This record gives sequence, structure tokens and C-alpha cells, in this order.
Amino acid sequence: MKENMPDTENTSNKKDMPHGEGKPYFFQSFIIVVISIMALLAFKEVLPRKIFTETGTSKNVVVDSMMLEAVEADGGEVENDTLSNNRKIVFEAVNGIKFPTETFEDYKGYQHLVNFYEKLLQLETKKQGKVRIAYFGDSMTDGDLIVKDFRASLQERFGGEGVGFVNITSESAPSRSTLTHQFSTNWKTQSYLNVKNPRSPFGVNGHVFFTKRDTINPIWVRYKANNVKHLTALNNPTLFYGKSGNRSASVDVIIGKDTLRKRLDPVNTVNTLSIANGGIKAFKADFIASDSIPFYGFNFDDGRGVHVDNFSNRGNSGLPIGSFNTNVMKAFNDKLGYDLIVLHYGTNVLNYGSLNYTWYEKRMARVVEHLRGCFPGVDILIISTADKSTKYGLEMKTDSAVVPLTRAQKKYAVQTESAYVNLYTLMGGDGSMVKWVDNEAPALANKDYTHFNFRGAKKVSDLIWNQINGGYEQYKRLRGFKTPVAPTPAPQTETPATEQPKTEQPKTEQPKIQTVPPAAKKPVIKKDTITRKKDTTHAQ
Repeated sequence: MKENMPDTENTSNKKDMPHGEGKPYFFQSFIIVVISIMALLAFKEVLPRKIFTETGTSKNVVVDSMMLEAVEADGGEVENDTLSNNRKIVFEAVNGIKFPTETFEDYKGYQHLVNFYEKLLQLETKKQGKVRIAYFGDSMTDGDLIVKDFRASLQERFGGEGVGFVNITSESAPSRSTLTHQFSTNWKTQSYLNVKNPRSPFGVNGHVFFTKRDTINPIWVRYKANNVKHLTALNNPTLFYGKSGNRSASVDVIIGKDTLRKRLDPVNTVNTLSIANGGIKAFKADFIASDSIPFYGFNFDDGRGVHVDNFSNRGNSGLPIGSFNTNVMKAFNDKLGYDLIVLHYGTNVLNYGSLNYTWYEKRMARVVEHLRGCFPGVDILIISTADKSTKYGLEMKTDSAVVPLTRAQKKYAVQTESAYVNLYTLMGGDGSMVKWVDNEAPALANKDYTHFNFRGAKKVSDLIWNQINGGYEQYKRLRGFKTPVAPTPAPQTETPATEQPKTEQPKTEQPKIQTVPPAAKKPVIKKDTITRKKDTTHAQ
């Protein structure tokens, strides 16, 4: 019968078929994928350049929204370069002081720091007045890197105690060594990097903070001074906040075991609230019924000498500064009084897809002019991008966008009559970042070949300080000081004040200024020379 007949065809096929052949090809496909990945990794080194990078993407390298818009609008614009390296730049005298003529190649623009230098001179010789610097930057100055050492050099020589202006909240607070900064999680933050129309105008730090309506959890901030020289106390802590119709808000200030309630009165464009007079070690501030009030941060300074505020924002190209509200900035300036603004940018502008930075040059020139309207009479210093390395073929080399960007930064410095520091050449120029990462022991920069570690940040600060101080010594000679005061060596800010070597005497840390002091060697500044390579002409 049919149903009892053996299925000889099927039986034969089962005997001849290899085991598993009738199943899906999953395992075979999986093996092929694994082999492909292994082959890709094996041939990585011989594939075209810039397909791979040794560095990956640093979490700190992001891009602000205004730069993306600028690239889209003006990124293809090309303009003839009329500033040749040998072009002579002749300065006009300011207050009777005129610096020697410079060429574009060697441009530093000390002439445009005359007002700032005069303020320093009054501090040094007469102990009169005070100086304040706003240092704007990107991830290079995150966590107070570079700025803390620059601040220490100035305070060591000219006096001053305090870390300056500090935000309500900060993503870099855990990595900051110059201050212990903690805050609750129920704060709402708006930043000029990604918000065009904030609820209230941004502060001088580019942020505005609001308390969230939280009836259960307290809203607070806490600050504590660390044992760092010149920063061992929270000097005259003062809260800065903006205008609001809220008349019932207050702040509970907790210092040790004592609590004092202080009422907020947000009637002016920028308001201040004194937390304590003199220096304290730490405090906590609880914000009560303070919704709708814009808060900016706390200032810590002793009211004398030099103070440097670090306004760093990861991902900042510098362009968002152009969104500052002029009236609000003038109100901040009336209370803080800035003498110098430093613009230290470039990390986030590199590698956007072209070597043409005309768009950036023009827009940053407008930013500088806007700052002069916000802070009348202020001097401005432009610091170029540092060296950055990218993998070309089998070798890490200076990225082909670095030199074009430094030139664009120098051009807008010249055009806006600002001083200029070429950090790329001060580092050593072509290939210097590779040396700082691979050849120095211990290393001065991270393996992303972009950011400095704390040792490299200290060295960068010294390079900047030496150039600025060199201009200051030259200014004093032009003012008739034939034998300038010898500069005090930059201090080690990582050394706690309680662990200073016994050979140092705390009572004599501020040297007496003499009418005819000993001479100082003029710092050696490297020329802005460019080494060009065939394989770094075009970024891909």
C-alpha cells in the first residue's frame, strides 16, 4: 500500500546531505562578518589617510549652534588675502606711548594693551587701583585649566586674592581644583551656545540659571575654598542675579552652624547680594521661593590687585558672545569693571570641512566690536588655536587646518586693533602637539592630540604670561622706567598653601616694589613661522 511504501527519495537525500545544510545560513553569515571585521582591522594602516583616527572623538569637542549657522551661511565665501607677512603695521600713540612698528608675520599688538599695562603699572608702583580680566574660552580652559596658572602669575606679582566669578552650576565643577563647587539637580540652565531667546538675558558668563518649582527638594549651591595659593578663602562672596517681579524670594546662607536668611530684591538689570564680608572657608545657599528670578553666579575677590574670571564653555567657537545684551553687559561692567578681555578659541572651529576661514574672521571681528560696545574702554587679547594633530597615512601630524585658522585669527586681531598671541608657534609650531604627547615625559597633552593635561596647561599659561609680561616690560621702558622690576616666577598652583616649602616665608610672598628695581631678561618669543607640508595642504 502506498502509505506503507518507504520514501526512498527522501531517505536517500537525508543520507547524502551534510549535517545542518538544510538549516538557515546564520552561522555561515556570522563567520563571514567576523572574518571581514578582522580583515578590515588588519588592513587599517594601509587604507587612505583620515579614514581612521587614532584619537576618536573627545567628549569635550562639540560645536555651538551659531558656528553651524555661520558655516552654512558663509562657509563657501572666499576673499583675497591682502595682508602679506611683510606688511608693516604702524601704530598710533596712546597716552603718549607708541610701540615700534611690527610686521604681520611677527604681530603681537602690545600697543593695544596700553591701558591695561598702565593699570598694572599703577598696581605695581603705587599699590593703587585694581585690575580685572574676563578670560573667555572653550574646552581648553575647562576646569580652570590654563586660566588658574595665568591668574596665579598675575596675583603673585601684582597682588589679589580670590578665584573670581563662578557659575551657579557647571559641568566642569568636578574637575576644578581651584574651588570645590556643588549644587542640587533642580536648576534649569540656559546657555548662549544653544539658546537664542532665553527667558532672561544671559549673564557675562554666557549662562542664566533658574530654580525649578520643587516643593519637596531644596534648591541649593555650595562652595568651598581649596588650599591653593591666593585662593585659600572665598573672598567677599557676592551673588549676582537679574530682574524679576518676584518680591517674596530669599536665600538662606549657611556658614558653619549659623543660618542667616537674606531677602532678594530683583529690581535692577543686574543685582548683587553680599553673602559675607571678608574671607570665609565655605558656605551653602538655599534658594527659597525664587522661581522666575534669573541667577548668574557668585563672585569671589578681595577688591585689590588682579582678578581673572574664567568663562569657559565646552564647544564654544567664540561666535555666541555676539549675542550678549549690551545693556546687561554694561550693568555687569559697572559692578565688576573689566580692563582686559581674552578670547581664547579655535579648538571647535578646526576641521569643519574647508581651509577657508574668511567667514570666521569676519564674524569674530564683529564679535570684538560688539564687546567694545558692551565693555567701553576695554582692551582685547586674541589667543590663537593651539596645535592639533590628525592622522595622515601612518603618521600623526599637525592638522592642515591649524595654520589657516591661526592666520584668520591674526587677521581679525589686526583689523580690530587687538593684541595677539600665536599659541601654535609658541608651542613649537609644526608637529609640536605630537611632541607634547609622545616625546615629553611625563606627557603634556592627552592622547586625543588636542587637549592639554594639567602639566601642559601650566606650560601653556607660562607661554602666554611670558609674552604678555614681555610687552609690559617694554611698556615700562617706554614710560621711562629704565630698569624694570624683575618678574616673579609663575607659582605652582597645584601646591597647597599649607604645604609650601620651609624656605618660603608667607609674609614676604608679595615683594616690595622698588623705584629702581633690578633688570629682567626679556622673554624669548618665537617668530610666527610656518612650515608647510605637502601632505597637510588639504583636509579631507
